[in-house]
Amino acid sequence: MEKALIIGASGGIGSAVSDALEARGVAVTGLSRSKDGLDVTNEASVQQHLGALEGQFDLIFVATGALEINGSEPEKTIKHLTADAMLDQFKLNTIGPAMVLKHSIKLLPRRAPATFAALSARVGSIGDNRLGGWYSYRIAKAAVNQVLHGAAIELARTHKELTCVALHPGTVETAFTEKYVGHNPSVPASEAAENLLSVLDGLTPEDTGKFYDWQGEEVPW
Repeated sequence: MEKALIIGASGGIGSAVSDALEARGVAVTGLSRSKDGLDVTNEASVQQHLGALEGQFDLIFVATGALEINGSEPEKTIKHLTADAMLDQFKLNTIGPAMVLKHSIKLLPRRAPATFAALSARVGSIGDNRLGGWYSYRIAKAAVNQVLHGAAIELARTHKELTCVALHPGTVETAFTEKYVGHNPSVPASEAAENLLSVLDGLTPEDTGKFYDWQGEEVPW
């Protein structure tokens, strides 16, 4: 791998992935809202920032996302569900990665190995849902899984060496999960980044369209 594009590069996982890649000697281009003004929920912003890039990337990694938006915490019951919370989650965690994928296709080589990966979450798995709750976040992550799965099928026709996957990073010690790390085993962002890159290292185009956790195990849809 020679060149990588990290979307959400200023966040906990995004910055750790960037650091890990740079330590490998990879030329990393990072984009984020806080440093570059990239708003993944706004297609015009995505188009402007990605349209300004030249060349092609071996890896495009989308590390954007949030568990709480505008003060809305994960719902414990459906009685707590609101339309605004659902829309906010969908904009950031589904539409964001979808727009990045749409406008980054030109940055992916057609005749060379490449990877497009976006962070998802195990709670987005319908088959693995045994607890209920967390409606807005679960729905948004299930939806982004569908985006990636569908795009992988389409892009396999034109980018035969592309691997397009969803990734579950586990519970990572970042501001994103600060209130929730006590409920599950957690790892520092630097360790999570190495775990995720190790998974990507082991994938091939035959694995495109799938959903993997940080250990490289396939997660059910």
